[in-house]
Amino acid sequence: MDGVSPKFVLPETFDGVRMEITGQLGMIWELVKAPVIVPLLQLAVYICLLMSVMLLCERVYMGIVIVLVKLFWKKPDKRYKFEPIQDDEELGSSNFPVVLVQIPMFNEREVYKLSIGAASGLSWPSDRLVIQVLDDSTDPTVKQMVELECQRWASKGINIRYQIRENRVGYKAGALKEGLKRSYVKHCEYVVIFDADFQPEPDFLRRSIPFLIHNPNIALVQARWRFVNSDECLLTRMQEMSLDYHFTVEQEVGSATHAFFGFNGTAGIWRIAAINEAGGWKDRTTVEDMDLAVRASLRGWKFLYLGDLQVKSELPSTFRAFRFQQHRWSCGPANLFRKMVMEIVRNKKVRFWKKVYVIYSFFFVRKVIAHWVTFCFYCVVLPLTILVPEVKVPIWGSVYIPSIITILNSVGTPRSIHLLFYWILFENVMSLHRTKATLIGLFEAGRANEWVVTAKLGSGQSAKGNTKGLKKFPRIFKLPDRLNTLELGFAAFLFVCGCYDFVHGKNNYFIYLFLQTLSFFISGLGWIGTYVPS
Repeated sequence: MDGVSPKFVLPETFDGVRMEITGQLGMIWELVKAPVIVPLLQLAVYICLLMSVMLLCERVYMGIVIVLVKLFWKKPDKRYKFEPIQDDEELGSSNFPVVLVQIPMFNEREVYKLSIGAASGLSWPSDRLVIQVLDDSTDPTVKQMVELECQRWASKGINIRYQIRENRVGYKAGALKEGLKRSYVKHCEYVVIFDADFQPEPDFLRRSIPFLIHNPNIALVQARWRFVNSDECLLTRMQEMSLDYHFTVEQEVGSATHAFFGFNGTAGIWRIAAINEAGGWKDRTTVEDMDLAVRASLRGWKFLYLGDLQVKSELPSTFRAFRFQQHRWSCGPANLFRKMVMEIVRNKKVRFWKKVYVIYSFFFVRKVIAHWVTFCFYCVVLPLTILVPEVKVPIWGSVYIPSIITILNSVGTPRSIHLLFYWILFENVMSLHRTKATLIGLFEAGRANEWVVTAKLGSGQSAKGNTKGLKKFPRIFKLPDRLNTLELGFAAFLFVCGCYDFVHGKNNYFIYLFLQTLSFFISGLGWIGTYVPS
């Protein structure tokens, strides 16, 4: 027994082992591909094509309606009663309603002076205007700076109040709700909300309040955002293209056809009675503005969008801030859809077609399908069909439909039409985060109620503003503070698919795949937008 040694059966070379493993994996792939992979991928293609057609129909519908609105619809002052408020020496300011201006803030070191100064400069009788700065800042230095700014304007005769809370319960919704409980605002009829970086023109109230005074069925007048830093970097230009379509088409169509659209959270004037009737501000989602708008609409209130009334604001210019913002803007609507869909269905005050518009068009297609089809089709399913050539994607689905949708999206910002190609690649990257956020909202997962305030840099201020000394650099050529692994992972996946298509494919998808790979890679390294040293 001592002379017997154990024997191990090993291939003669490592190459033999590698060939054997490769052969076994190849056999497993062939066994699974035909009965499982091909049918599942083909089903995914059909679902994505269906979603693409749904999105196309939505975009074409919106395009047709906006053309009709521009050509044949009456202007807001013709559709609704509008009479400017005249200054009367005998009556004094008594013919002006009392208006509350709410400015919610959270550590707004760079921009707090903008909204406070602009609100204090509104052309409205001082005894009929109450400005309320709702400061939830956690930085004691910032809180002191904001309070001193309020005191400075108060010393000039402005009725401005500085309000703080012991905690941030409810975030922005909680602050706005708490502000309306103050005794000194009980006599206010309307409330206008401005985020810290928003700067209304002096005539803002005079151009909007008359619609609410003379049309008692209108609850909300929404103004358009105008971006002061859209030319700061490519990131802000991409955002401008997306948001301009939202304001130029989506808000305009909703206002003209159903007198309904989502409140944008700022640069809007509410009738306080409508807020109270709708149940007030709620913090059950991260889109308290949309929540209030839907509830008010279900009670029969109408909304009016004024595209000619514009308010200056700032776009997030850092990729990190933009990602957090997009998570909130994608997760919140999906979560609200989950919570309100049956309430909308059972509502008896709203006509049937308005319900269809709110559920199908406003929520399902724009807030869910638009994100899913962009990511699932163009970043997952289409690349996978290259690895599984048995599954075919018709050219009308892979080329014609997305081209038409892209062209229709470009109407909001004609000056940036030459950036459409970059915008497509960037939107595909962001669809990864939007799809993830949408799923979190629909299934109410861990980050469903995550609220991260969008950081502002005061980019639209002059050199004399309070951003003096703030250093900003292009992000490229700087070492990333943190790698975005999701983007880098998809960059690797798309690169593999592109290489395979370059060698074996027949549709030349590798051109798109390599460009999309580059976009994901750049995003993964964070080389987008403005770089602010920490």
